[in-house]
Amino acid sequence: MATGLALATVATVGGCAFGRPRVKVPLNLPSPSSSSSYDSGYGASSDPSSAYEPTYSPSPTQETYDPDGRSDVSGSNCDFSNSLRQFTYTVSITNPSTTDSFSYDMAVNWMKAKPADGKAYGLHERSIIVGPGDTETYTAKYTVNQSSIGRFWYTCQITRAHKTRM
Repeated sequence: MATGLALATVATVGGCAFGRPRVKVPLNLPSPSSSSSYDSGYGASSDPSSAYEPTYSPSPTQETYDPDGRSDVSGSNCDFSNSLRQFTYTVSITNPSTTDSFSYDMAVNWMKAKPADGKAYGLHERSIIVGPGDTETYTAKYTVNQSSIGRFWYTCQITRAHKTRM
């Protein structure tokens, strides 16, 4: 340890043994947003629009995504069981990203179909995480509180699939 301390001291002293050249920094440098009359002095055009302008695009490892993930979701087997008084709907979520996991905040509604008046019989909500390139499938369920519901027409709708990068 004493040797390491001695070497560090020598290196520090050795670094200070040589004088540094003095550099005079001008106090009034033009700002990056200066007028178009600024001349860099290197033969470049004085038009600032000809300067390099970086473009921003996602790298291959950082894909862009739409937070409305309904295009990643499909549903099947829209059903109602009279004996269980329960709606069911099979929901499949496929994450198209090859690099990122996403959380999907899901909402499934069982809607009145005839007449289609915008009323919902039931709502199911769930959040689910889907890994890169994976597909997750689950059954959305909603139990009706009425003892007898009678005959009716219904349809299943995925009304929300908000997508958040994990």
